Amino acid sequence: MPLIGWIFLILAVVLVLGSLIILRDSANSMKISPEKMEKIKKRKAELEAEEKAEDEWK
Repeated sequence: MPLIGWIFLILAVVLVLGSLIILRDSANSMKISPEKMEKIKKRKAELEAEEKAEDEWK
């Protein structure tokens, strides 16, 4: 493989690894407010209840 091919290959690997590291570092910095978390939990419970009722009809 010519030198330019190796350079592109290494550049692509570095970009992917860099993106994954940035994603990992920012994953825990996005805090959800307690009100928003409560809303999410309520919606999840509603969806689970709907799915359970739908499964009972089958």
